[in-house]
Amino acid sequence: MLDVPKPRQQWQNFRKLAPQEVAALVSAGQAVEKSGLEPELLELVKLRSSQLNGCAFCLQMHATDARKMGMSEEKLQLLAAWHEAPVYSARERAALAWTESLTLIAESEHGVADEVYQDAISVFSDEELAHLTGQVVVINAWNRIAIAYRFAPQVKAASAQAA
Repeated sequence: MLDVPKPRQQWQNFRKLAPQEVAALVSAGQAVEKSGLEPELLELVKLRSSQLNGCAFCLQMHATDARKMGMSEEKLQLLAAWHEAPVYSARERAALAWTESLTLIAESEHGVADEVYQDAISVFSDEELAHLTGQVVVINAWNRIAIAYRFAPQVKAASAQAA
């Protein structure tokens, strides 16, 4: 049986340790939220990036947020296989492809593929795509912080004991 990594000592104090960085990320996230992009689309982006990065803390938090806003269980359950799932709109598909491309950019030989870019600009204005890019950048930053400091997902006591 694999052991769950223990949270690092300072994880609870991250806001105190790096208040300016936290404030900047929070501010950037708030700017994206005010951009006019659909809240459900932004949650899908946060979830998909968190899946790709393996961030359990962010996955749990954003799945909870998505359910609170009324996102369908089908969208949540099929997100890892969104390419095959018929439940996503053209904008959601383009946003998910953009998210994957930016999140995994180090694995790409030539950055964002022309096809991904063309699909994105076919459904997003230049301004919307800039805000979407900002969301991908912000969630990737949060994922890296949460993973580095081993933020623990907020699960109910009974669930935690079962593990």
